[in-house]
Amino acid sequence: MIREFLPGDEAAFRTLNEEWIGRYFVLEAKDRAAFDDPQKTILVGGGRIFLAVEDGRPVGCCALQAMGPGEFELVKMAVTESSQGRGIGRRLLERAIEEGFALGATRLYLETNHQLITAIRLYESVGFRHVPAERRVTSPYARSDVSMELFRQADSTLGAHCASK
Repeated sequence: MIREFLPGDEAAFRTLNEEWIGRYFVLEAKDRAAFDDPQKTILVGGGRIFLAVEDGRPVGCCALQAMGPGEFELVKMAVTESSQGRGIGRRLLERAIEEGFALGATRLYLETNHQLITAIRLYESVGFRHVPAERRVTSPYARSDVSMELFRQADSTLGAHCASK
């Protein structure tokens, strides 16, 4: 089940993300800020946080952080290692895309790292494309070396978009 973030979910949000970041990288200042106060850093600005829950326990999360008018950044996507490979990440991603476009986004953006090949393939499979080098902006994350974006198609929905892939 994918659901909205609720008060009390802060610890799960932190744990899910610290697990994957610690496996591949190191926690950075921007990570700590988001985990210390997701209400302030993500939700108050118009963002959303989603949790995948299985047998009453959070096993994944994904957030949308407002960037500006018509734009959201997909951030803090994680699925606990023991639950990977079962489509949970795809369901979280699809929910975030649907909600982002429902909130009026015309562009969704994300940053990742070239080492995360499975994640990059997932993003590509739902329509995200690599940002051309000339439009890439400097990231606040040292680990970020891949930027991707997805534009809302005026005449399509996520379902139609994903079905065409």
